[in-house]
Amino acid sequence: MTVKPDTTTAASAPRAADDAVGERLSETWPEEHGLWAWFTTVDHKKIGRRYMVTAAAYFVLAGVAALVMRTQLAGPNGDVVDPELFDQLFSLHGTAMIFLFATPMLFGFGNFLVPLMLGTRDMAFPRLNAFGYWVFAAAGILMFGSLLFEAAPNAGWFAYVPLSGSDHSPGYNLDVYTLGLLFLGVSTTAGAINFIVTALKLRAPGMSLNRVPVFVWAIVVTSFMVIFALPPLNVANAMLFLDRRFGTNFFDTAEGGDAVLWQHLFWLFGHPDVYIIVLPALGIVSAIVPTFSRRAIAAYPLIVLATVATGIISFGVWVHHMFAVGLPDLSLTFFSAASLIITVPAGIQVFCWLGTMLMGRLVLNVAMLWVLGFIVLFVLGGVTGVMFAIVPFDQQTTDSYFVVAHFHYVLFGGAVFPIIAGLFYWWPKFTGRMTSRRGGLWSFWLTFAGFNLAFFPMHISGLLGMPRRIYVYPGDTGWTVWNLLSTLGAYLLTVGLLVTLGTLVHSLRRGERATDDPWGGETLEWAATSPPKVYNLPVIPTAHSLTPMWDERSLASFTDGIADDERVLAHQHAVLRTSELDGRLEHPPLEMPEDSPLPLVVAASLFAGTLALLLGWYEGTLVLLVAVAALCWWLWPHRSPIPEDGADGGGGQT
Repeated sequence: MTVKPDTTTAASAPRAADDAVGERLSETWPEEHGLWAWFTTVDHKKIGRRYMVTAAAYFVLAGVAALVMRTQLAGPNGDVVDPELFDQLFSLHGTAMIFLFATPMLFGFGNFLVPLMLGTRDMAFPRLNAFGYWVFAAAGILMFGSLLFEAAPNAGWFAYVPLSGSDHSPGYNLDVYTLGLLFLGVSTTAGAINFIVTALKLRAPGMSLNRVPVFVWAIVVTSFMVIFALPPLNVANAMLFLDRRFGTNFFDTAEGGDAVLWQHLFWLFGHPDVYIIVLPALGIVSAIVPTFSRRAIAAYPLIVLATVATGIISFGVWVHHMFAVGLPDLSLTFFSAASLIITVPAGIQVFCWLGTMLMGRLVLNVAMLWVLGFIVLFVLGGVTGVMFAIVPFDQQTTDSYFVVAHFHYVLFGGAVFPIIAGLFYWWPKFTGRMTSRRGGLWSFWLTFAGFNLAFFPMHISGLLGMPRRIYVYPGDTGWTVWNLLSTLGAYLLTVGLLVTLGTLVHSLRRGERATDDPWGGETLEWAATSPPKVYNLPVIPTAHSLTPMWDERSLASFTDGIADDERVLAHQHAVLRTSELDGRLEHPPLEMPEDSPLPLVVAASLFAGTLALLLGWYEGTLVLLVAVAALCWWLWPHRSPIPEDGADGGGGQT
């Protein structure tokens, strides 16, 4: 068992190294400023912060839509909005929360933290990283901008056919949905590939797979899931767009198509996507619990295996969402069993966290309080998830508000609470400022109370028969009091989130200066300055254990490496490469690209081509030739490779 020492000077070794080599590194890793630098940067930390800020902005917009809907449903026969606007609000709310907030926000954490945790200086493909952000930001503008023209998606976030076909949904609404998600999928896929290559090839020497932080494991497993889960969704959206625009009849049963095919394709993505969202959040929890338990994570091999198993099993559970469709009963038994089995890895992770806390010395920091709140809500959401695995119960409650309650307990409780915990935990590293403990406590208790008041009554209204997606209801249904409680809870939840935002903003302006390792964390991101320098770490360390910041030999490698040019790499803009399994050093180093406008140019060209396709101006799609030309310039080798002896030379990169 690895326990954090009672006294530590963990930051002293990295800091001594920083003072010794910082000036030399600042020449090969210059920090650019100004408007041009803002548009052209490929620094993973800046891109990670942008992901988080942009995703938070989309979260606010989607949250406003939710407040309008809850106000409409506060009492019977509401008249706050008309049914057409309500359809667009609930469709955009779900689509944005799933596609524009949860995954991009967690990928933002990954962009900032994964290279630091691995002890490297950037992502494997920095320009691809910047390109992914610009595509994501543009996709959100397309989605939310459509609301201004009354053309936002209006058939729910899973857009079931035939209601999403051109006969029942004319106009641009569902075209925005299909093309917007296809466009966004480019960003998500690029980001996933980048994470996988970074984690496999750019780890610090000595960081074998059994020394990789759990958060990095979660990001890598999620990335593999994205690569396998997105193609069915992309195919479904392409087919729906072709049906709507060119009459191909993939889903038109009257013309030989299959409406249930949409559900199979969508949920082949949709159920793994629940874990695509949740797994990085669980990784955040696995990073926070050891720090404030003052011991290494309990049963590390089990929690990693549980993470991998969740990713694999999740692809065999998609019919869990289709128990009421009319599929053969025998097939439902297999998917019911898989839906029960997938709860086992989640239970293993929960017991690992509880075991870590029980065997450690628990410190009830604000971030840890958010983690404890998450565990409560995630377990409650998991219990109702097991209930849905039982076919008769699922058939009775499908498309009811019981489903809405379960979904929010799993995804809001299971993702947003860890995200906020991660913000409080890594905020000193993100910004160099400490947050207010008092503000953090107020934000937690208001949010926790508001969340439960908003979503727990939905279980009851659902059991009383209230269907989802309705915009009004009569006063004699028995749903009024439960809807009123949910609306009051939604407003209290909003207050809690506003207090959270206020606490973080106050920290930026007046927060106490943070030390490099204010919590005594065990992973390598705490060896960097707060906030980190452009080059992250002055010396690439050697990882001798799972907890390098609590390990004397790992800390000593910072000072020992000052005289080793191979570990400092001050003479070139490059990163070390290591072997995939055991983290052995490989040659030559991998040269990193400089800042470039090409990612923005390619993303803008794809955005313009998507708009042309959406508006039916097919000649305008020729703008994609600009993207092709920019990609040719991007990929063209401009310099000779780094020599095998590691001397300064240059090299082609992405």
